[in-house]
Amino acid sequence: MLPNIPFLKKGKREDQSKIFLASRRDFLKLGSLASGGLLLGVSFQCSGPKGESVTFAPNVYISINSENEVTLVAHRSEMGTGIRTSLPQIVADELGADWSKIKIIQAEGDEEKYGNQNTDGSFSIRMFYEPMRKAGATARYMLIAAAASEWSVEASECDTQDGMVIHAGNGKKVSFGDLVGKLKDAPMPDPASVKLKDFSNYKLIGTDVPIYDLKDIACGKAVFGADVNLPNMKIAVVKRSPVIGAKVISYNDKNALAVPGVVQVVKIEGSGFPPGLDKALEGIAVIADSTWSAIKGREALEIEWDLGENQNYNSDQQQTEMLKSTKGSGKIRRERGDFDKASKSASKSLERTYEAPFYAHATIEPPAAIADVKEDGSCEVWAPSQHPQWARGAVAAAIGADIANVRINVTLLGGGFGRKSKPDFIVEAALLSKAAKAPVRVQWTREDDLHFDFFHSHSAQRIKASLDASGNLTGWNHHTVFPAIGSTGSKEELHPSDGELELGCVDFPFDVPNIRIESHESTGNTRVGWLRSVSNIHHAFAIHSMMDEIAEARGKDPIENAIELLGVDRDISFQSEMTSGEFGNYGEKIEDYPWNTGRMKNVIRKVAETSNWSDNKANGKIMGFAAHKSFLTYVACVVMLEKGSDGNNTISDVYYVVDCGVAVNTDRIRSQFEGGSQFATSLATTSKITFDKGQVQQNNFDTYQIIRMPASPKNIHVHIIESQIKPTGVGEPPVPPFIPALANAMYQMNGKRIYKLPFKV
Repeated sequence: MLPNIPFLKKGKREDQSKIFLASRRDFLKLGSLASGGLLLGVSFQCSGPKGESVTFAPNVYISINSENEVTLVAHRSEMGTGIRTSLPQIVADELGADWSKIKIIQAEGDEEKYGNQNTDGSFSIRMFYEPMRKAGATARYMLIAAAASEWSVEASECDTQDGMVIHAGNGKKVSFGDLVGKLKDAPMPDPASVKLKDFSNYKLIGTDVPIYDLKDIACGKAVFGADVNLPNMKIAVVKRSPVIGAKVISYNDKNALAVPGVVQVVKIEGSGFPPGLDKALEGIAVIADSTWSAIKGREALEIEWDLGENQNYNSDQQQTEMLKSTKGSGKIRRERGDFDKASKSASKSLERTYEAPFYAHATIEPPAAIADVKEDGSCEVWAPSQHPQWARGAVAAAIGADIANVRINVTLLGGGFGRKSKPDFIVEAALLSKAAKAPVRVQWTREDDLHFDFFHSHSAQRIKASLDASGNLTGWNHHTVFPAIGSTGSKEELHPSDGELELGCVDFPFDVPNIRIESHESTGNTRVGWLRSVSNIHHAFAIHSMMDEIAEARGKDPIENAIELLGVDRDISFQSEMTSGEFGNYGEKIEDYPWNTGRMKNVIRKVAETSNWSDNKANGKIMGFAAHKSFLTYVACVVMLEKGSDGNNTISDVYYVVDCGVAVNTDRIRSQFEGGSQFATSLATTSKITFDKGQVQQNNFDTYQIIRMPASPKNIHVHIIESQIKPTGVGEPPVPPFIPALANAMYQMNGKRIYKLPFKV
């Protein structure tokens, strides 16, 4: 089964009407504030010897005490995106709180209390923008009502600002804290009476708001996974199956136990093959008093393995087989018109193949998790988890505990990119803590991280395009093949899922009369997972590289070509042309988040302006262009290269234009695009995972390279389209258009088209 990632699951998106449920505290039901039902309520807590300090908690995300302290709960995981800032920022703006005095705390993993906490798929803002506004608006309504009652004025004459309720007429002010005691018996308002602020009245939404705990992060005070230390805690490292699916035949731990500091050796029973997305791999763990002792103990282990069915797997061989398969007919996934007829009558045809390798997440912080399994069977975990609820369930299943007795504390994440949504390393910690009868931190090394990742699939694609005598693009046939994410859980998953193909392939937006899109079978021989922008990576590379060639064949400027082929401004629905399943649209209804060609053309025209495309091209500047929609966000990208006198080329400038609807935190959006271009540069130019005899051949950053500073883009310009349309996602959309834009710039530099990743700049 795929986890709770709406756009990767088959069928309809999960019922989001239940994303907010009453907490275990004494909450009262408010009713339907969010789409389908947002449960809020009032809770009061007293503290101090006489109970003089009172806290007003109108919902699980806000509490205000009588000392005028406003605490907001961040229920999504922070990995550099700024989501722990941006969601509370929405609440605070709607509430009218003083942002400089806000306290933000991280929620534990608890779906019953906080709703969906899976920080993946670029849908945190999209999913919670309206609920967070309504949560803040409800608290504001109740505070204003209390103040208006005390002043004997109409509530409509009052508003909130900087943590106070203010009367517009007489200028009276009262702090939130001074109103808390008066709200103890206040009824919850009718949802229909709670009005949201007009967008023009927001002071935080749409502005630059720095990350809440930026200073602690910069000064080294912030707590990441491996920073957690518990009394009597032990450290564990694991010697895992060298080939996915391998099993331990026998092992000798005598020499490992002789290493000073080693206290125990424990076998972890793996899930076999396929390995699953949330299970620990087979291995032998060494538990010690220190990380160094654990590592040295692991080196001393003697293990005999049954390497299993993947011991002869070679990724280059599979790549060759995948390329060959695209030459034949595949499983049709989308069809319009008659491509065969268009192809036969074409005056000119272009046929190209594209290849991309396996990629690792290579987060700067390798996985680490701490678990403390108590004698009563309960378990508390500290981990850099993107999906604490999934981790909670996986831990409960692994140790045989009731899920109510498992607590997941979320630390900061030193990068995630989808890797840390999988809970396998957290399950390891829980299993080993149970065995050791002590708190245990499982620490992965960089070598562990690269060898045992959930890799982004390698892929092969063949695209054939037909043009008529007038240069019109009349046909498009796209063949794609790559090991599916579903293959990690089932050998029967031989084709990419509908959701994976909807990431930049079947959602081909250009107005071509004859379209056929086909997938081909491929087996999974390792752990495959999602990585930042998922299948959009290879699909965008192929499609927009081919579109650049089509522009050249038509005698068109690439930007002019894209705008023309997008056709008239319209909303596109792909459902009628899908040959299986429903068009998932990243888990959203297509009528709520349509594919609009006008919005795409707008970002393209704007990037032409911001990059000074026409003049720079005329003056001999080396530039490449691509535009791609992913995670419901429209992005256009121009990459500029400069030839170095020493023979080393540089990426001098990157220009992005992004339409993500409401831009909640413009500082974080720019940051995501700046980081996204660096991430994409690595994918395009330096990063590659290969397998031989079932084993990863890269060990560390010397052989699996991410870009160094000299190779990184020098200037990154991000223009955000002002909008009041529903917000979409920004974490992943920077990556897909950058790679083909860079490849197209390379063609302008040396006259050679690029069909295979990675390539040298």
